[in-house]
Amino acid sequence: MGYLTTAAFRDETTMPPGDVDGIEALAAGWVQRRLDRWSSFMDDRLRKRYAVPFDSDSPPATVVRWLTDLVTFDCYRRRGFNPTSEQDRAAILDPMTTALEQIKEAADSETGLFDLPLRADKPETSGIARGGPLSYAEASPYTWMDVQREAVDGEH
Repeated sequence: MGYLTTAAFRDETTMPPGDVDGIEALAAGWVQRRLDRWSSFMDDRLRKRYAVPFDSDSPPATVVRWLTDLVTFDCYRRRGFNPTSEQDRAAILDPMTTALEQIKEAADSETGLFDLPLRADKPETSGIARGGPLSYAEASPYTWMDVQREAVDGEH
């Protein structure tokens, strides 16, 4: 199950509600399947860093925005739009591209700037479950022994 229902998506998207209803009339359940698949994609992408899936009753607002932008693009592709139009590019293509870039950044444990909460209604709870690399390197392969000896000498 995705982070949004079709009804919730209809409320979130910038696409006119009648267009969403039109897509559903032509292919019942199609919008919900896209919502579920993109939710699964986000979980797969974020799994190495976050405790996913996020709470489906109260997903983080950022996750809802990403999902809405991705599925809005799919809906416009299904309904039809002019991809060479600057207006369509700014309203449809750019948000989708930004969402994909931000999902990739959120999954990056080294340089990612996102800290998504587990629940939107509890923003103080970090969803990060795994950090970055837990190692370092020295110039010499023997330096680690000196560092350990100095640490032990300092304890006495």
